[in-house]
Order: sequence, then structure tokens, then C-alpha cells
Amino acid sequence: MNTSQPTSQPEDVKFTVGWVCALPVEMSAAKAMLDEKYDFPVPSRPGDTNIYTLGRIGGHQVVITSLPAGKPGVTAAAVVATRMLADSPDIRFGLMVGIASSTRGGPRTAR
Repeated sequence: MNTSQPTSQPEDVKFTVGWVCALPVEMSAAKAMLDEKYDFPVPSRPGDTNIYTLGRIGGHQVVITSLPAGKPGVTAAAVVATRMLADSPDIRFGLMVGIASSTRGGPRTAR
């Protein structure tokens, strides 16, 4: 769990895990999973509205971001992920982790 304060950028760090969250509560949980949070900006491209949290989980360097407020869905997730990959080209693993808040009720709706 995150018990450390933000630190400076490590030398030659390569972020290889990209984590996209759909909801603010998921973003809070993702940040809490960090063993270490880095406090340095990610160079972003013009028009990129993603806000990134950078850190480490175990031996993995992680970039976390979320979907824009009020814009759920596959298209928004694809745009966010594409921008994340453009800003952090070393990403090798992408995660979309959520609480499945938009799934409909019933025992046969799990995907």
C-alpha cells in the first residue's frame, strides 16, 4: 500500500504498465495500490487531456489515468489508452480495471 511520499524522477525509468480507470473511486483504489508515487510530470502531446499518476507497484513502473468525467464507454477508453501510449511509448501491458458499475443485474451478465 502507498505509505511513501512522492519522489523525484528516477534515472532512466521506463513505464511498462498502463492502467486506465473508468470512475473516480477506481482511480483512488489504483493510487492506493502504489508502493511508491513519483512526483514528476509526464511530457504530453498537444490536445492530450489525460492526467497521469506515476508510480511503482513491486518492480513494475506504472502510469495510471482515468476516463474523462461523464464520458464512459469503449470510445472514450480507446482515446485515453491511445493518448497514454503516445505519451508513454514503453508501455507493454495495458489494464482497464473497474468495478463493473455499468453491467446490468442478473446472474448471467458477468463478462
